[in-house]
Amino acid sequence: MSKNYFGTDGIRGRVGDAPITPDFMMRLGYAAGRVLTSIESNLAKGAHPAVLIGKDTRISGYMLEAALEAGLSAAGVDILLTGPMPTPAVAYLTRALRAQAGIVISASHNPFYDNGIKFFSSMGTKLPDDIEHAIEAELEKPMQVMESAKLGKARRIDDAAGRYIEFCKSTFPNHLDLRGLKIVLDCAHGATYHVAPPVFHELGAEVITIGNKPDGLNINEQVGSTHPQALRKAVLEHQADLGIAFDGDGDRVMMVDSAGQLLDGDQLLYIMVQARHQNSTLQGGVVGTLMTNLALEHKFSAMNIPFVRAKVGDRYVLEQLNQHGWQLGGENSGHILALDKHSSGDGIIAALQVLQAIIESKKTLAQLASDLTLYPQVLINIKTSKKIDLETHTQIQASVQSAEKKLAGSGRILLRASGTEPIIRVMVEGENALQVNTLAQNIADVVTQASR
Repeated sequence: MSKNYFGTDGIRGRVGDAPITPDFMMRLGYAAGRVLTSIESNLAKGAHPAVLIGKDTRISGYMLEAALEAGLSAAGVDILLTGPMPTPAVAYLTRALRAQAGIVISASHNPFYDNGIKFFSSMGTKLPDDIEHAIEAELEKPMQVMESAKLGKARRIDDAAGRYIEFCKSTFPNHLDLRGLKIVLDCAHGATYHVAPPVFHELGAEVITIGNKPDGLNINEQVGSTHPQALRKAVLEHQADLGIAFDGDGDRVMMVDSAGQLLDGDQLLYIMVQARHQNSTLQGGVVGTLMTNLALEHKFSAMNIPFVRAKVGDRYVLEQLNQHGWQLGGENSGHILALDKHSSGDGIIAALQVLQAIIESKKTLAQLASDLTLYPQVLINIKTSKKIDLETHTQIQASVQSAEKKLAGSGRILLRASGTEPIIRVMVEGENALQVNTLAQNIADVVTQASR
């Protein structure tokens, strides 16, 4: 069953364009309040259900927060407000404060003029598809208002940041610290700006922070995990041991070694898996996605570590982890899950896991990643104004089949529509960089022509 509003990571779009408007958000708050609280069976008689709301640093967050608050209150739901807070912090606080659900107002790595909504269950996990379907069904019904005595109230959680900082630190072994490490943090002018620096500083590191002055308009602007140039420059200027970049809502992470070389989510996941494998603490196998580099799959195979691919999106990685009873998984974009540490992908916690591997191995970040050589992978994003059925389009399929014949089993081709933007992604990877580039461009040209 297709969904009208929810994509792979909640609801997202340009502010002011449907559905990212105040009137829709009020109705969404009401619909979510009705659905999410109807499945809660542990409330004391007469008690109000509660939903926690956090947001990133976009200026539109104020407007959308107020609209959601009005809708939730109309549904008889109490609201807990955290202010700017990373997405994984909302997942944690929802669980810790025993709220019935959590809502994050964020468009993650998108520019400031976009925004979106993500939901978490009472257990701090992304909502399953059936709950999202139920919310969409409720949206089609007329909005009503509870009688005045049953309206929800709102209150601010003043110590939200401190709670989350201590939670992140608790995932790092008590007998270890970060003394002697000089680390540059890039907070993308986003939701980690006031929580990430204290985490690493209080664990002992010398911390230099960039991208920590949000003004509502500069989130992800030439900083953060999607623009690592600023981090590379800062690491080299300060002669730091490494750099860590988060995206606007703090659930993605990229790292840079002392020489300015970027490590993506696949490489960071490999370091975490390798450390646990060597310590005999790896539980089962690892989950990647359709975008995970083929070299990582081959490396795990050589280590006799089971590996499966999920659809793109951390929610689908989580589904596979739960299905197999495993703990580690992630995406090359920097979403990394360590379920023994947190119920959600968390950039700060993933970075701490990598730092733990560095300290315990007494190796540098570059040394830990040196025995994984990623295959050349080209990703071309094509903006489209119309929906294209990639599976049945004759010219597109012909170009893919031709490219696969030339790769002769030495690489992969993946075409998919983005779940958060009007974009078709063309990915080709293989052992020969020149061939990969040529094949990717050939397919992209066909897709571009079809999208006109």
